[in-house]
Amino acid sequence: MQKLKKSSKDRVLRGVCGGVAEFFGISSTIVRLIFFFIGSISFIVYLFLAVTLENDNKLY
Repeated sequence: MQKLKKSSKDRVLRGVCGGVAEFFGISSTIVRLIFFFIGSISFIVYLFLAVTLENDNKLY
């Protein structure tokens, strides 16, 4: 079973959007656009995920 983690490969700030994209098997650009258009609530969700999610510890 796959676990939601921050991405070490596909990251702009903390790897949250890349990790969510890898978990759902979609493009990280789509996840970033969703976070952008949802607005202020997505900022709170992003911060929560950035603090609570583990790193995936994959090497490049």
